[in-house]
Amino acid sequence: MLSLAAKLVAFFWRRADGPEEMAGPPGPELPEGDTKLKTVQGVVTRYCSDYGMIDDLIYFSNEAVTGKVLLNVGQEVIAVVEENKVSSGLKAIRVEAVSDKWEDDSKNQGRGLLESLIAVREPFSWKKSKSPQVLAPTKTTTVVVTTQKRNSRRQLPSFLPQYPIPDRLKKCVEQKIDILTFQPLLAELLNMSNYKEKFSTLLWLEEIHAEIELKEYNMSGVTLKRNGGLLVLEVPGLAESRPSLYAGDKLILKTQEYNGHAIEYIGYVTEIHEEDVTLKLNPEFEQAYNSEPMDVEFTYNRTTSRRCHFALEQVIHLGVKVLFPEEVILQTPQVTHSWNCAQDTKADRPPTSKNRRAVKDQAKAATKARRAGTQDAPGTRAAGTSALDTGNKAQAPGAREKEFFNLVLNENQKLAVRRILSGDCRPLPYILFGPPGTGKTVTIIEAVLQVYHALPDSRILVCAPSNSAADLVCLRLHESQVLRPAAMVRVNATCRFEETILDAVKPYCKDGEDIWRASRFRIIVTTCSSAGLFYQIGVRVGHFTHVFVDEAGQASEPECLIPLGLVSDLNGQIVLAGDPMQLGPVIKSRLAMAYGLNVSMLERLMSRPAYLRDEDAFGACGAYNPLLVTKLVKNYRSHAALLALPSRLFYHRELEVCADPQVVTALLGWEKLPRKGFPLVFHGVRGNEAREGRSPSWFNPAEAVQVMRYCCLLARSVSSQVSASDIGVITPYRKQVEKIRILLKNVELADIKVGSVEEFQGQEHLAIIISAVRSNEDRFEDDRYFLGFLSNSKRFNVAITRPKALLIVLGNPHVLVRDPCFGALLEYSVANGVYTGCDLPPELQGLRQ
Repeated sequence: MLSLAAKLVAFFWRRADGPEEMAGPPGPELPEGDTKLKTVQGVVTRYCSDYGMIDDLIYFSNEAVTGKVLLNVGQEVIAVVEENKVSSGLKAIRVEAVSDKWEDDSKNQGRGLLESLIAVREPFSWKKSKSPQVLAPTKTTTVVVTTQKRNSRRQLPSFLPQYPIPDRLKKCVEQKIDILTFQPLLAELLNMSNYKEKFSTLLWLEEIHAEIELKEYNMSGVTLKRNGGLLVLEVPGLAESRPSLYAGDKLILKTQEYNGHAIEYIGYVTEIHEEDVTLKLNPEFEQAYNSEPMDVEFTYNRTTSRRCHFALEQVIHLGVKVLFPEEVILQTPQVTHSWNCAQDTKADRPPTSKNRRAVKDQAKAATKARRAGTQDAPGTRAAGTSALDTGNKAQAPGAREKEFFNLVLNENQKLAVRRILSGDCRPLPYILFGPPGTGKTVTIIEAVLQVYHALPDSRILVCAPSNSAADLVCLRLHESQVLRPAAMVRVNATCRFEETILDAVKPYCKDGEDIWRASRFRIIVTTCSSAGLFYQIGVRVGHFTHVFVDEAGQASEPECLIPLGLVSDLNGQIVLAGDPMQLGPVIKSRLAMAYGLNVSMLERLMSRPAYLRDEDAFGACGAYNPLLVTKLVKNYRSHAALLALPSRLFYHRELEVCADPQVVTALLGWEKLPRKGFPLVFHGVRGNEAREGRSPSWFNPAEAVQVMRYCCLLARSVSSQVSASDIGVITPYRKQVEKIRILLKNVELADIKVGSVEEFQGQEHLAIIISAVRSNEDRFEDDRYFLGFLSNSKRFNVAITRPKALLIVLGNPHVLVRDPCFGALLEYSVANGVYTGCDLPPELQGLRQ
């Protein structure tokens, strides 16, 4: 209401100002009695480039600000206000700032007004609404959709078994019985003999949790709306994925009970727009429905889970050499090239056939030494060095000179492409370890193009866990302008909306509608889950010669197995690209997480002896066996001051600053930096954390207001103005996201992206603001439980590696100092003189210079 009033006042005052500005000299004063002057003290609640609002009631223009000072939202001012009795409008003809020291929240009187906009609206309660008790058995008639099947776009056969959840397992979860009584194998280390049974159980545990969670969102006594001939269900919270629904999902609508009888109608989601869900139901019901109240039951879509179960059966043929690789056995190279590139150095070149045995012996020696817990065998390092430093002096017969399509690849990227193209260790998975901003996807694109052109018989499947990541791969391949027409196809899930697909990608999706036709393309891009569509048409082991999984660290192992189950077990090449130090798969079941479903295949493989970091054996080539792992270290995103801490905490201080200096230094002159030339701010805020309603999510009003102020300062800075699209706000709690969006909308900065850490993975912004939220200083025995999301080092790593030129962190130092990662960030900030805000905890005060 205040926001609406502010806009109305601003609109009318702007109209009044227009003619006056055009007229030049001011006209005669209004007759006494029509206006009234008074002096007020208030707070700036809205400030744009040419006007602002005080207390959301008093309008002022830039010309009224004394000294042309740049005001900030939340700043206290004294204003001479003119009241027009005719229009009852309030306009400040003179505005003077009381103080510019808005950073100290404890002394700022304007904070309360802004916080009132996002105050707790409903007391928090853990109690969940109870389902009505059934007093007598109800006779139910079920009516299904008869005119439209769910997969109407693709009439695919389904070879996927149902893999029903065992009743005993459900009982264990629901009655909180020890899960090991059902499946004792969960307590064992993962191995080839328990692989399928263990992962099948973990998948079922995740499904059980999802079904229980969905039941909490069931609705009672709701009325459907009409949209033409279709019925629309409004689902509160859907925009925040509470519940999470997709096109194609099944819903059950149940009529109110009448004389002990009720009718169930099976419906399918055809379209989702914000919180409105369009349904396809029985045609007779759609026509006859007359706003009767209905009960709604949501159901869990098991398609991806069933594909994972099926993949577990298919990949057993890959055996120990792929799932539990130990011995490195070198194969005949797929391609032999003499690389024509002036930037290549001897150290970058692959070993010759003469030296392959040396690398094999070196890997074996290193593995044996690690198992024995001793130092590497004498001569191991020398063997590794000679294998890598010896150039490919003699070309094989028929070898041809080869060039890279992307001429700006760095040495490590080129090395990775050569390894993939050569396929020395296939079918052992090759890992491209890509820390933030190091060009991992660029490297994958080059490798795909090289395989496509060098191996005419190759069939390449490129997958990613999400549509956005798969679309990016497709877009980059398209932009390369290297592929011939009809070389690539993008296969989408049956339920995906066309409007969510990038225009440049859409032409590649047309042939993807026919899965049989799509299977004959040489390059297929899809998600890990949708790769399961090929199982449904009978495609099996060995169809693809190369399988690339980008962002493999974000896929659960069973999900990653879906595309891997289609590769040849003899000569197939598997490439997993990702970063085990960033966020892994999203798993909601605590039981499934406890027994390892949250560990990606990429992360698990990198913990095996053959893939382990070993500086003694492989110090000359990045500390990893170069036949199995290439680590990219050149960061093209962040300023050196922002890269130093994550490089030290997560990447052995190996990340190199290679970003564009013009970009990363763009905000070094920003007037609010505590230390000029150092683009980091840690702003201590001792606010109050809160929850409201039935939402378990936390928010912190004081931090939310401070976030809004920093956004205003950046977007309206005189010296270093930043566009809204270049600012990102990261906070781990959904409720804090909601509150910050309310405040930003109030100051006309709704275009700034605000989201969780998960929503920002893989993205970058010029400036990033982080709100940590948690602020209760009472000490708990388990700080990890107390800190919640904040105790996850992977989440921390993703958050602080998103910015290019500026990072602002807001949080309570007395709480955050308990976490190792945030504690390190606090120490780094204090030591470099960029901490501001509330008093520091005693253990950090000695670091101040």
